[in-house]
Amino acid sequence: MWRIREHPSLDKMCRKLPQQIVKKYELWKNIVFRHGPDKLREFSGFGDERLKGRRRGERSSRLSLKYRVIYSVERTVVTVYVLEITPHRY
Repeated sequence: MWRIREHPSLDKMCRKLPQQIVKKYELWKNIVFRHGPDKLREFSGFGDERLKGRRRGERSSRLSLKYRVIYSVERTVVTVYVLEITPHRY
């Protein structure tokens, strides 16, 4: 089992998000908690990918066409740290 830590302001962010995004995030957390972030690659709908540039070392998973969950993985302590859920910038 994996441990999921969330940024302190994530609860406040979730209250402002559409309900369907919050439900998809809960599904995302369930998959990561039970199987780890590598399992997300088996679900093409999440479009999990490594980020570049100033976000190097972090990952992104698609919750919808607009929203992404940004997270980092600490393998030494088996922790996923969710940084934010944000609208994707095109």
